[in-house]
Formats: sequence, structure tokens, C-alpha cells
Amino acid sequence: MFFVALAWLELNAPLLRAQMTGAPTAGYKLEPGITSSTMPRPLREIGFDQNLDQYVPLDVPFRDESGRTVRLADYFGSRPVVLVFAYYDCPMLCTQVINGLSTALNLLSLAPGKDFEIVTVSFNPRDTPATASAKKAVYLERYTRDGAARAWHFLSGDEPSIDRLTKAAGFRYVWDAETKQFAHPTGVIVLTADGRLSRYLFGIEYGPRDLRYALVEASAGSVGNAADTLLLYCYHYDPMTGRYGFVVMRAVRIAGAATVLALVSFIIVMVRKEKRAASLS
Repeated sequence: MFFVALAWLELNAPLLRAQMTGAPTAGYKLEPGITSSTMPRPLREIGFDQNLDQYVPLDVPFRDESGRTVRLADYFGSRPVVLVFAYYDCPMLCTQVINGLSTALNLLSLAPGKDFEIVTVSFNPRDTPATASAKKAVYLERYTRDGAARAWHFLSGDEPSIDRLTKAAGFRYVWDAETKQFAHPTGVIVLTADGRLSRYLFGIEYGPRDLRYALVEASAGSVGNAADTLLLYCYHYDPMTGRYGFVVMRAVRIAGAATVLALVSFIIVMVRKEKRAASLS
């Protein structure tokens, strides 16, 4: 029965993944006739370059929401960091990205400030501590967990600082003069405590499971529990989708090991019972 269930999960994994994360199912296609050459130029230039296992420059200076000069290193050192790129007067996508993140964060049992930090960096050099502070106030009304105010940081900076960080993180965006807006990709990045790019989660909705696994992996097991470590053996991060997928064969191995262990335990118990019965007779 267990193996039948595993087979069903594997066959329906794309549908389940779409329901949990908002990602399109396998086989999703653009409208007929749309090619990369007909796509608006700004959209052809944006995206994420996954610089996995590379380090971001922690010496980059920014200003926090109170106007204090900080360096990125101030938020690293002891726990994983969720990094979000967003500009604070963005009319649509940035808001949806942060909305999706705050929704996922509210469903996590992990504690902000204890298990992870959140750093939102504006890629608009015209943003100021005032706009950062206003944006932070909005999201602290959505994310009300203890420690959120101390653990979620909204930064602004000048163009050289923004360029250094976005290039290191592989975040490609452009200014669209026609719409007078930035064109940019959507997603969040999870980094290790020492500033290494660990996982990219794409889109505007993030499954709490994906975010939790990304934080557990970025912490090298110091965040989460033994169950997370076991489940991560059965789930694998796919850089193409920015999601964690179920790996059937790994689950089968665990099930097989558990079956063998149960069988050995049963044999030991029965042998001991027989010896006890023999000694009494």
C-alpha cells in the first residue's frame, strides 16, 4: 500500500506542486505565436542568474529604514538570510513578491530573528529611508510574529552599492523609459549565514514547505528539526523551477530500511520470548 501511495504522489507531483506553490504545471506554454523576438525588449533583459554557492559582497554600504548607514554584513553571521529585491513605489510586482513572502512567513513555525533574518533591498537609487520605513510599516501589519520588527530590514542605497549586490546575486533588471518603471524578475533568495547564495525561489507565491527547506539547508541543519533533515532526503531542490520536488527512490530506500528494521526488531522480540518460555518450562 505504501508503494502504491508513493507511485501516486510521483505521478501527481506536478499538479500538487502547482497547487502548493502557484507554479504552472509541466507542459505550460505561452500563447501561440509569442516568441522571444516579439517579447518587449525590457522583458528579454531581465531574469535571475543563479549564482549558487557564490558569495555576495557583505561590505556593501546601505541605509536602513531609520537612516542609519549599515553594511550588508550587519545582517549576516549567525543565521540564514532571506533576501528580497524590491523598489518601494513599485505599482505591482514588488508588492506581490513581498505579499507572497509575508504569507509564507506567517505559516512557518521558524522564528524571525532567531532562525533567520529578512533583508529587503531597493534597487531604485531614488528610494530613501523614509520610503523604506513606510514600506516596512505596511508589512509589519501583515507579518505579526514576535521579533519581526527586529528581523525584517528595509534598505536603500546609491547606484554603485545596488549594482554590486544585484550583479553578485544574479538579479537582472532594467529601467523601462516608456512606462517609467523598472522591469524585473520575481522571486526571493535564501543565503547562508556567511553570505553564500544557497537557494532561489521564483514567482510571487512561495510554498511554506519550499521556504522552510531552503532555510534548513542554508543553515546546514542548525535550523529546524530531525524531521526536516529526514524529509530533505526525500525532497530535492530543482534549480530550473526554484522548487523542491519529491524523489521517489529516496523515499523507497527509507521505507525499505524501515521495513528491514521492523523485521529485525520483530525477530529479536520473538527469539527473546521463546528463550523466556523455554527457561520457564
